[in-house]
Amino acid sequence: MKIAPSPFIALANIEYFQFEEDFVEENVRCIPMIVRFKMDEVCIKLKLSEWSKFSVEERIELAVMPCNNGDEARDYKNYLEALINTHTANEPSTMGYNTAPDWANVSSLPQILEEKLAEIKLLITIDKWAQLTNLQRFALLKLCKSGHENKNLPKALKEFGLTA
Repeated sequence: MKIAPSPFIALANIEYFQFEEDFVEENVRCIPMIVRFKMDEVCIKLKLSEWSKFSVEERIELAVMPCNNGDEARDYKNYLEALINTHTANEPSTMGYNTAPDWANVSSLPQILEEKLAEIKLLITIDKWAQLTNLQRFALLKLCKSGHENKNLPKALKEFGLTA
């Protein structure tokens, strides 16, 4: 069964990556990196089964809704918690807040990324790492974690101009 293109690909006001078009699990589009990035900011972990119950409009709102400062993060968290409660009757799963995420460090490559790059015989300079957007660095680190089988890491590296 062919899955339709993501509604996020046509949104001009968010950062959405072409490699994310391959993020399909159990015939459901996975949570886009922009939403995962914001969820980390508000310390909520969303299950794919919960995401799948949200309407397309609600998913788009989660992608475009700002989450750049304390007030915006609070509003984002409240909106996401309300969606989870409304659609699942569950309490949101929470995670701890990381005050120094690896993606924010532009002076050195995170070890997990260095290890994955070594596996595919690629080097990224600190300058190239620093030139990436916060979301690009976040995405690369998420793609290095177990569960992704690194199938989209090479696609992301190419999309971000880090390989030929």
